[in-house]
Amino acid sequence: MTAPGAEGPIAAGDEPPATGAVRASAAGPVRTSPAGPARPSATGPAEDQPSPPAPAEETTDRSSAEDGTAPTAPADEDTSPTRPTTDETTSAARTPPATRAKSEAFDRGLIAPMVLGSVLNPVNSSMLAVALVPIGRAFDAGPAQTAWLVTGLYLATAVGQPVIGRLVDAFGPRPLYLGGTALVGLAGVLGVCAPTLWVLVVSRVLLGLGTSAAYPASMSLLRSEADRTGAESPSGILSTLSLCNQVIAVVGPSLGGALIGLGGWHLIFGINVPLSLACLVLGARRLPRRTGPHAAARERIDHAGMALFAGTLTTLMLFLMSPAPGRAWLPALAALLGAGFAVRELRAARPFIDLRVLGGNAPLLATYGRQFLASTTSYAFLYGFTQWLAEGRGLSASVSGLLLLPMPALAFLVTALTGRRAAIRPKLLVGATAQLAGCAVLLLLGAHTPLWALAALVALVGLPQGLNGLANQSALYARADPARMGASAGLLRTFMYLGALVASVANAALFAGGADTAGLHHLALLLLGFSAAFLVLSAADRSLRGPARRDVPQVTARL
Repeated sequence: MTAPGAEGPIAAGDEPPATGAVRASAAGPVRTSPAGPARPSATGPAEDQPSPPAPAEETTDRSSAEDGTAPTAPADEDTSPTRPTTDETTSAARTPPATRAKSEAFDRGLIAPMVLGSVLNPVNSSMLAVALVPIGRAFDAGPAQTAWLVTGLYLATAVGQPVIGRLVDAFGPRPLYLGGTALVGLAGVLGVCAPTLWVLVVSRVLLGLGTSAAYPASMSLLRSEADRTGAESPSGILSTLSLCNQVIAVVGPSLGGALIGLGGWHLIFGINVPLSLACLVLGARRLPRRTGPHAAARERIDHAGMALFAGTLTTLMLFLMSPAPGRAWLPALAALLGAGFAVRELRAARPFIDLRVLGGNAPLLATYGRQFLASTTSYAFLYGFTQWLAEGRGLSASVSGLLLLPMPALAFLVTALTGRRAAIRPKLLVGATAQLAGCAVLLLLGAHTPLWALAALVALVGLPQGLNGLANQSALYARADPARMGASAGLLRTFMYLGALVASVANAALFAGGADTAGLHHLALLLLGFSAAFLVLSAADRSLRGPARRDVPQVTARL
């Protein structure tokens, strides 16, 4: 696969530029001159300053200094003659894009491990939909018990993505990517051999944790490669990731059905073993190495903050999975843990999530808010409308499945056509308007609505499916602090899963007596409110005007 705009590959193990060079370039490129050393941005901290009178080609970046890398040493032990040294990479990152050599294109070797790793989560989420009934029969378990196979993965992923993302920021994407994909393989083996349903649930939790590494690692790699090559926005690669995830989400149930037909539900878990091995091989061969962290790097990990964050989110999601008056202690406990988390993060020298900086980054907060609103509307529409087709409209499962095909097809087409365009705001405005219109049309549906009208509605909803996720992903890339890209990307996924849980709760409450037309209309009114809020938030965000920029708050001193 060829990255858009790539003019030639770079050796697969190239070291991405360190975050110090990134922050310097965020305030303006550092220019080098034959007459003297490079001058970093005035906004950078003291530890980013180069040693006095060192030549420009010998200036190293902050990360190299922290990791103990000698100024003229290669990025790792690879002796390949085509691999640039850390100094060469840093010098390239500090050169204005207009003067870069044409050979400095996006490393095409990174695309395969990024894409394959990022689809592990959606393929495991979607394949299970057709396996719940046979698994329930095998273990003599009802729907309430087999539902933990779904919620277990969602819970582990929502908590694991930002935590593992922060580890990616501290230790680099390679070790977390390899460790996560190895865990996916082990979880697959455990699932195949599971003697009870609850061992199978543990396997799904491990799958959620293992698949949480690839997306933050991919976003971190994208940022590093863009900084090294001088690309303002790798929109082509971002659209490729989005397209692959959409395709897998669509074909996942069909793939799961085929695997069950070949060897039973065990293959739903067993397929993770070859997928894991493929990721390990590609990752080991193509992901760039990074000097191992020493004691100072390990001290940057806020273990207490991570534990409080995980506890807060876990208790909140457990309540959302099954809200009831008798479980009111769960949100109370979540509030208590959340307060402790806030106090800890505000006092910590190097917090897991810097709440002060996050609070000052309004565009990033708006991106998380849009992701939550869009995901809630999307999941509630998909689940609620599908249930209504079967119960309220009286269609068979096969006809309902065929009727839903225009949605992923149009989403795929829209993403392919608009993915290379860096502008974010037009995508969001069109996607929000289409989503609002789709929810309004739900109010017009009835038991005798013709199939062509239902198909037209499904096609209309395909527009926001293709635009909103891609636009929010691009906004995250543009607005997140480069040094915390992994954690920021993980939080984006967390807000997506929170939206899915809220959607599930809304559908259960509004369809308590069955998925009839009255319940669908009540759901439409609720989704109109979410869609309107999404549209207002998109239109009011001034940071979205013009092409995506990488101007983020300077937070080097707290990292």
